[in-house]
Amino acid sequence: MVCGSLSVGGRRVCGMGSSFEKIPRAGASGRRAGSAERPMALSPSRAGDFMRCPLLYRFRVIDKLPEKPSAAATRGTVVHAVLERLFDAPAAERTAAGARAMVPDEWEKLLAKRPELAELFEDDPRGERLAGWLGDAERLVERWFTLEDPTRLEPADRELYVETVLDSGLTLRGFIDRVDVAPSGEVRLVDYKTGKAPAPRFRSEPLFQMQFYALVMWRLRGVVPRRLQLVYLGSGDVLTYDPGEEELRAVERKLLALWEAIALATETGDWRPKPSRLCGWC
Repeated sequence: MVCGSLSVGGRRVCGMGSSFEKIPRAGASGRRAGSAERPMALSPSRAGDFMRCPLLYRFRVIDKLPEKPSAAATRGTVVHAVLERLFDAPAAERTAAGARAMVPDEWEKLLAKRPELAELFEDDPRGERLAGWLGDAERLVERWFTLEDPTRLEPADRELYVETVLDSGLTLRGFIDRVDVAPSGEVRLVDYKTGKAPAPRFRSEPLFQMQFYALVMWRLRGVVPRRLQLVYLGSGDVLTYDPGEEELRAVERKLLALWEAIALATETGDWRPKPSRLCGWC
């Protein structure tokens, strides 16, 4: 069990544990045991999939089952693009009104890259649902200005792709929304979430994601990030966490154990569903 604390409103939350219920070997895909390749890389999202439900991981990574576009996820992509592009402008020009105006443009750019997203609004001939969806994205962008002041920020990196190979041979990789570096050299990793901040008992997953990024940055640059920050635009909450070396070593051990568990499931074909209320969304 990796234990970390996340602070919000003076409260601290400890968590990140998982247990897999043993069930009969999954065979819906027709894949024979050992026929898939041993995994060589992990991202926070794929690690999260396996911890949430090994069968979900198999569906996405091994079977590569197609998934319908999600309006919520697509809105998040648009909002992230706006918050990344905003810092291209001089500090004085980073306004809420200007950021809101970017939303339709970023949606059109995304739609051009991924035409299949048009099916999200194919039953909306008058464009009313699309207008409401864009309005929701604009409100999320505007709320960010109540949480952080972009005129006082000069990120060192935005949408930074990071990758490192551990001594074990496991590759860790992912994208960090924003990296801030203080004049003192201290590093802050920032992640934007377009949903609401989870209740304390559900904060282990986003905490683990940020610890994952902190571990990768530590291995890449030799410096433990001073602060990890989660910005929840849906509820207007900012959650912070200050990691330490021992905690990140524990995260590394957890990832290695997770990697071995994924490799074993890949070799044996024994994927273990973890039933929950989220099954209805799978």
